[in-house]
Amino acid sequence: MTSSTDRIEAVSQRLERFVAAQHAAAEDAGAEAVGFVSAAGSALTGGKRLRARFCLTGWEAVAGVRGPVAAPPDAVIAAAAALEIFHAAALVHDDLIDNSDTRRGRPAAHRALQAVHADAGWAGDGDAFGRAGAVLLGDLLVAWSDDLLEEGLAGAEPAASIAARRGYALMRREVTIGQFLDVAEEAAFVTAPGDEHAARALRVASLKSARYSIEHPLLLGAALAGAGAAQSAALSAFGHPLGLAFQLRDDVLGVFGDADVTGKPSGDDLREGKRTLLVAYARERLAPGARRVMDELIGDPGLDAGQIAALQQTIVDTGALARVEEQIARFAAEADRALRGAALATPAVGALRDLARDATARAS
Repeated sequence: MTSSTDRIEAVSQRLERFVAAQHAAAEDAGAEAVGFVSAAGSALTGGKRLRARFCLTGWEAVAGVRGPVAAPPDAVIAAAAALEIFHAAALVHDDLIDNSDTRRGRPAAHRALQAVHADAGWAGDGDAFGRAGAVLLGDLLVAWSDDLLEEGLAGAEPAASIAARRGYALMRREVTIGQFLDVAEEAAFVTAPGDEHAARALRVASLKSARYSIEHPLLLGAALAGAGAAQSAALSAFGHPLGLAFQLRDDVLGVFGDADVTGKPSGDDLREGKRTLLVAYARERLAPGARRVMDELIGDPGLDAGQIAALQQTIVDTGALARVEEQIARFAAEADRALRGAALATPAVGALRDLARDATARAS
C-alpha cells in the first residue's frame, strides 16, 4: 500500500508532466504564449492539495472494501490532479472578481500579469491587461482540467468514466452558479429580508465551496472505484456538511486570520464585501442604526486597520463568531456520524476523519 504522501507526490508529478507538455505545445506560438502557459503553471504551485486528498481517499474508501489497495491507477491520479487545476482556475477568477492583490503571500494572477506588462515595456493600460489576461488564464486552467481528466479516463472502465464525467460536469456548473450568487449577494442583501441572510450565506457556501472542495472530490474518486449507491450516499452525507464546516472556517480566517499565515491581509473579506454567515449573524443582533453603519463599512476597499478592528470587535461582541464556531462543530459532528456503519474501507474512514480535522481546525 502506498502512503498518503506518496500519492500526493504522484499527483504533483502528474501535474508537472502535464504542464511540461503544455509548454512544449505552446512554443510554436511564440514567447508571449510560452509566458502565458508559464503563468498558468505558476498558479498550480503551493496549496494543500486538499481536493486531491479527498479524491484519493474517496477512491480508497470504495476500492479498499475489496481488499488492500496498492497505488491508485492513473485515472484516479489524473482526476485528483485535474481537481487541483480546476481549483487554481477558480482562485484566479475569484481574486479577479474580489479585487484581491495577493494569493498565498504572492501577487494574485492579475497583478502578476500586470507586472509582466510593465516589465516588458508594453503599450497601453497595464491594469486592464492584467485583468483581461487573468480572465483568459482562468479559462485556460479550466480547459486544462478537462484535458487532464480526459487523459486519465481514457484508461478507465466505461461505466466509471461516465459517472466521473457526470459528477465533474455538475461540480463545474455548481461552482459557477455559486460564484455568481456570492457576487450577487453583495448587492442583493439590501432587498432580502434580514431573517433570510444566514440561509442565503449558507447557500453560497454550499455551491461555491462546500460541494466542490470536499463532496465532489470524494464522489469522483469513489466513482472511479465503482462505488455503489449506498457508498456514494455515505460519502455525500460526510462530504457536504464537512465542506460547509471547511468554508465557515475559511470565512472566519477571512476576517480574523493572521496575514503571515493565510497569505492575505487580515479582514480582507470585509473589504471585499463578503456577506458570510459571520456578517449575517452579527446583523441579527445589531440595532438598526448600528446595522446601517456596518452595512456602509463592509465592502469599502479603503477600510483602514482601525475600521477593520472595529468590525471584528462587533462580530465578536454580537456573538456571531461564537455562533459560527458552534455551527462548524455541528457540521463536523454531522459529517462524522455519516461514517458510522458505512460500507467503506476502515483505513480510509480513519483517513477521512484525519482530513476532517485538518479541514476544520486550521489557521490558513
